[in-house]
Amino acid sequence: MARRADIIVGKTDPPLLSVMVAAIAKLRGARHINWAQDIFPEVAEALKIGGRPGGLAFRFLKPARNWSLKTASMNVVVGTRMAAHLQRLGVPPSRTRVIANWSDGQLIAPIPLAKNALRNEWGLDDSFVVGYAGNLGRAHDVDTLVDAITVLHEQADASSAPIVFVFVGGGAQHARLQEEVARRKLSNVQVRPYQDKDRLAEVLGVADVHVLSLNPILEGLIVPSKFYGITAAGRPALFIGALDGEIAQLINQTDCGFTIAPGDAQALTSRILQLASDPELCLAMGGRARAAFEKHWDKKRALVQWAEALKAASDGNMQFMVAESGSRAVLGDSLDQDVA
Repeated sequence: MARRADIIVGKTDPPLLSVMVAAIAKLRGARHINWAQDIFPEVAEALKIGGRPGGLAFRFLKPARNWSLKTASMNVVVGTRMAAHLQRLGVPPSRTRVIANWSDGQLIAPIPLAKNALRNEWGLDDSFVVGYAGNLGRAHDVDTLVDAITVLHEQADASSAPIVFVFVGGGAQHARLQEEVARRKLSNVQVRPYQDKDRLAEVLGVADVHVLSLNPILEGLIVPSKFYGITAAGRPALFIGALDGEIAQLINQTDCGFTIAPGDAQALTSRILQLASDPELCLAMGGRARAAFEKHWDKKRALVQWAEALKAASDGNMQFMVAESGSRAVLGDSLDQDVA
């Protein structure tokens, strides 16, 4: 389908799609943009997926992958550390652009706790809720979280509002989480499956505060996209990961939460108790999270950035505008054409 002067955008996953896209673009005289949500095979190497045979295979694949990055018209990455990693691979800075992931600020908006129907349905009206929404995968820290849950379960005080952890979603470590909850007989945990998209704002708004995490060895290779939904919902974030990591820096810059080092369950427990005992601090951090979201990570802003990237990749020969069509943002060369 590709024609001369077309632009092909290849988005990970699947891994190494950039190699196929680069070859096709070269053959057909098209241009290509790599949209990297993660850097493969470095992620697999860091997590030791495939053992020694996998490591040998990944080493063999890297030259082709590097070629596909260097020959692209542009590489769009989701974080500044990811951009730095590409530069270390020899990709010119002029061919790299950072466009952070985003959420739809109209689809996900702050809902007052008292008006969130899910809190009532799930029996959480009188609780302080710590939420975890989305994938719980190999890149995430389960141990620190479960240890903190255990401490709070053992320290539960009948005279104060219960602290309840609500996990919504799935992932490679979800079964392990449930096994630990059952083994330790933790009654302060609810586990829920993925919910319908039209309830996403309610799901994110169930929690008073959200937890997200990233294994520090994956800094520069992955940026947890959960962060943008949390900020859209106007909730504070507790990030378990590198204290100088990308999400940690965003939290520090916007004062919308706290960062906890992996393995420091006591620090995580203390931060949860601090927010549970200080509703005004929790609300203020949530308000700052939403304000930062509207300024930096709303879908409308991302579409403008993508329009600029496409125009740059075409040497300025394409005209784009961003408009609102009902409740969704539209990127197109006219108001009635959606090419997002």
